[in-house]
Amino acid sequence: MYQVIRMYGDFEPWWFLDGWEEKIISKNEYSNYEEALQDYQCQWVYLSERFPMKKNRDGLMTAFWTPEDQYWCEECDEYLQNYHSLILLEAKENLPRGLQRKAKTTGRRPRFCKMRNKTL
Repeated sequence: MYQVIRMYGDFEPWWFLDGWEEKIISKNEYSNYEEALQDYQCQWVYLSERFPMKKNRDGLMTAFWTPEDQYWCEECDEYLQNYHSLILLEAKENLPRGLQRKAKTTGRRPRFCKMRNKTL
């Protein structure tokens, strides 16, 4: 099973800090990798059009943000950045390296999708 997960929180998705699952705002599950990848690509396009900053790790984990979306952390005594994150996972674990390479080397840009005009 594959999951396309969106999160909103004050850390990039690849850290998987304790309680990271509490930051999930949506989760779509697929039995087929290609369908999951298509969903990930559609949501990636949607988020990249709305948030000017982005950082990617391992090909299938991306954090999107705007510099203005920060909050003051009393405990840290500093402002923390909020991130809109998107991840494609296999059974709650990172995808195997072979699938990561396959996703990175397709050479295709994310396709236009109908989700682009919907509120996600």
